[in-house]
Amino acid sequence: MPHSNAKSRLRIAVLGAGHGGLAMAGHLALMGHRVNLFNRGEERLWGVKSSGSVEITGEVEGFGKINLATTSVKDAIKGVEMIMVVVPANGHGWIAEQMAPHVVDGQIIVLHPGRTFGAIEFRQVLNRMKVKADVVISEAQTFIYASRATGPSQVHIFRIKHSIPVASIRAHLIPMVITKLRQFYPQFVPGDNVFKTSLENIGSVFHPALCIMNAGWIEHDIDYQFYHEGATDSVTRVLEKIDEERVHVAEALGIRAISARQWLYMAYSSEGKTLFEAMRKNIGYRGILAPRSLKVRYMEEDIPFSLVPIASTGKMLNVKTPTIDSIIHLGSELNSCDYWSQGRTVENLGIAGMSLRDLRLLAIGETAK
Repeated sequence: MPHSNAKSRLRIAVLGAGHGGLAMAGHLALMGHRVNLFNRGEERLWGVKSSGSVEITGEVEGFGKINLATTSVKDAIKGVEMIMVVVPANGHGWIAEQMAPHVVDGQIIVLHPGRTFGAIEFRQVLNRMKVKADVVISEAQTFIYASRATGPSQVHIFRIKHSIPVASIRAHLIPMVITKLRQFYPQFVPGDNVFKTSLENIGSVFHPALCIMNAGWIEHDIDYQFYHEGATDSVTRVLEKIDEERVHVAEALGIRAISARQWLYMAYSSEGKTLFEAMRKNIGYRGILAPRSLKVRYMEEDIPFSLVPIASTGKMLNVKTPTIDSIIHLGSELNSCDYWSQGRTVENLGIAGMSLRDLRLLAIGETAK
């Protein structure tokens, strides 16, 4: 990707210094932008503070000079045009609360990714905190990088994805958000609205059920290929049911969501008559090992922040989601918690009892703030 000239140099905050945040901050800095990096805990920033940069290897190589590494949200977002939120979905609400007193008119916030209804939750928090600033809240359907931190200020980028839809709460602002993002990421494309980016969150279909149905192997700490060996013919039939229920909830909102099988074809050119065939043929999944514990984001993030909002919206719109409900229940039992109450239910999102018309208006931003 070309380096930016001084004229197109943007001031950007990256919130979160994990695997993804380090990759994004380093790469944006390498492209010539002025990047502030925030992390809640000091220890993740020590390496960047001492070296002043992030070293990137892999698909992109070089040193990205970081303008500021800080544990202060206020300092990180001061004077920036774009705020890239790269934290797990369970941190979206907290980040919104921290940002609320400090955001200013015209700032663009992008959740990377929003999981399911991340932008709606973010908006609800800012509303609750009576934020008057005119900010744009948007979400990406998935994260642009496959990356891993390899040291205190080093990150390896395995892959930069090709085509990632982004939508904003006020749908008429999507072209403006995309235009801004494309100054450094040509990969971003317009998403129709935040319901579509949220309901095409395919991780919700694959991750929790594959963990739950292989819980014995995971807890035995055995190496096996998560997608190729964990997704047997019968296990994949359950994934297809989860997928069907997700698509039906989307239809009840008037959204045509692609199926997991279609997504595999679009993302990896992998096709099959069944989901099992398509997953088995996908060479992109070859060698990906299963997690070593059930206390992983595939459970702790994808159940409360992906499956719960889908099931909760289904209940409100009279769409039955028995398979998704069972996965939420089993996941809660396995990890001794209540993912339902922790998660993004329509009540927690502040959209309970809304008519379909109100929900659609919310997505395009026609309701009062």
